[in-house]
Amino acid sequence: MEQTETFLRTEQKYELTRKQAEYFQEAAQAHLLPDVYPEYDLNTIYFDTADSRMIMHCLDHPLYKEKLRMRAYGNPDVNSPVFLEIKKKFREDGQKRRIQLSYAEACRVMEEGRLDETESQISREIQYVCDQQKLLPKVFIAYHRKAYAGKDEADVRITFDTNIRYRINDLSMSCNGKEKVISGEDSVLMEVKLSERYPLWLSQILSEMHLHRESFSKYGTIYAALLLQNKKEQIHRAYRAYEEAGYPAAQKENTACLLRY
Repeated sequence: MEQTETFLRTEQKYELTRKQAEYFQEAAQAHLLPDVYPEYDLNTIYFDTADSRMIMHCLDHPLYKEKLRMRAYGNPDVNSPVFLEIKKKFREDGQKRRIQLSYAEACRVMEEGRLDETESQISREIQYVCDQQKLLPKVFIAYHRKAYAGKDEADVRITFDTNIRYRINDLSMSCNGKEKVISGEDSVLMEVKLSERYPLWLSQILSEMHLHRESFSKYGTIYAALLLQNKKEQIHRAYRAYEEAGYPAAQKENTACLLRY
């Protein structure tokens, strides 16, 4: 366990087209610099209970919510560094706290639910979450990110995520080509991350482009899509059952309504 990190900031998300993202970057180029790591791939596994209790709680928009995930930069091998992260949010303020482990060690920790080293506060917080509920890997998410930092505002960071895709089977930390896309080729997710108020130049660009923040969660969007798919499958099964039993069409429609609502 070589490294611990804490980030405390507000994060706001905006859904853009590629053309809008290019326009924003051009409009903001006098105020932004490429980040220390300006462009990279992110691979993440989100952990949750078997009945998806954590993401269901987050989707209810509570005052406080948290997620636990494993994150790597690109496809890791067994000795590559990865991060176990606990992400918390209270009202508009978010906090990301993480520890660095090897990929092999992080997999062992999440499989056993036990950290060997809990001297740091962050390690104890992760261990507490693991102790409170049995967590399983639920979804793998990958995307490409471009990152910028504020030229004059040290707390400003703006990222652009593209090619967001996911997998719910074979939950290793590497892409295998079987991922499903959750955002179209023309879709860009912009995140504005800062610890204080928006600088004037940023507010002016957002206003000029008529951009409004979105409540967007990658894991939440995938979970909602899977729920919808399950509902559709239930309706189709009910239709087939009524057809085989010879019931009238009106009764089939009533069943579909019950399943939807």
